[in-house]
Amino acid sequence: MPVRALPEAGLRRVPIQARSRERLARVLEVADRLIATEGVGALTMIRVAAEARISVGSLYQYLPDREAVIETLAALYLEQLEAKAALLLELARRERWGDPISVLVDAFAQVYRDEPGFRALWFGKDFNEAARAADREHKRRMAVTLRDVMLAQGAVADTEGLDIACRAAHLMGDAVMQEAFRCNPDGDPNLLREAKIALRAYASQWALPPVS
Repeated sequence: MPVRALPEAGLRRVPIQARSRERLARVLEVADRLIATEGVGALTMIRVAAEARISVGSLYQYLPDREAVIETLAALYLEQLEAKAALLLELARRERWGDPISVLVDAFAQVYRDEPGFRALWFGKDFNEAARAADREHKRRMAVTLRDVMLAQGAVADTEGLDIACRAAHLMGDAVMQEAFRCNPDGDPNLLREAKIALRAYASQWALPPVS
């Protein structure tokens, strides 16, 4: 997980100098690798500091404890998902897809495949309340982007109730996506297929009427 930006969530203070930002980014990459390869239980401040080649005291300047590391990593993962959604929205406004639901499911399934640390953290549920609250707000933002993508594709009508429908669709798709990857790092193809079928059927209720 290359760290391109540093979220404020979980940080005791945000580093300003480039060297300090690079050091903290290295810390988060180490934490991500440990979670991905050994699980959340392997995440200790002493080990993270040692493998990031910094002193524990330096680590504590930015991340006060293990919970802060987890909260910051969670924020980075959520930002990555939202960046993917924003890119898809940009593409949706420029080109027409034959099957928007399939494009969306496949795109986010690939994020799960590419980010084993994300999977390990989410499935372990080692979240504090701040991380859980951030995840709830993330889901609301993702639902808004889903709505905008479907509207940009002309796949749904902008009618009353579309907002809550897209929120429900995202929650359903997210739940099935997590289950598909819980025991299969490539994603259970049967569950991913059924997710597409179910979401297409749900979206059909909001489809634009045919042009007469």
